[in-house]
Amino acid sequence: MPQFDIATFPSQIIWLAISFVVLYILMARVALPRIGNVLAERQDKIDDNLASAEEMRATAQADAEAYDKSLALARSDARAAIQETAREVSSDAQAKSEQLGQRLAAQIKTAEAEIERAKTAARASIRDAAVGVAQAATQRLIGTTPSEQATAAAVDRALGGRS
Repeated sequence: MPQFDIATFPSQIIWLAISFVVLYILMARVALPRIGNVLAERQDKIDDNLASAEEMRATAQADAEAYDKSLALARSDARAAIQETAREVSSDAQAKSEQLGQRLAAQIKTAEAEIERAKTAARASIRDAAVGVAQAATQRLIGTTPSEQATAAAVDRALGGRS
């Protein structure tokens, strides 16, 4: 193998140095700046994406806080509306209950008056029936018919003024 021949070592070392310097210059002037630019562009994109993600996160956080505040406000408004409706319903029910109570009290008074009139009419009819029965009983027992005034007085004494 010729590369292991000691006589060709100096020329191989010279060509090694020349090719190393040429490749080094090519890499340093052409390839490495392009690779550096690509890496810098990628880093810029990554930084931009991270910045936009941070902005989106901040916006989402602000939106979530606004949503929570509006939800809490809506809940408190709903609670207040429910309480107001309950108060209104309660006051309406109380007013209707009072009206019903007054109407029932009036009906009770009317019914009591009618009952009292019916009692009075019943007592009068009972008294009249008692007078008639007393006259008929006296007629059958002793054979004479007493006067209506005498029979009425006797029935009134027997009832004891309860008529």
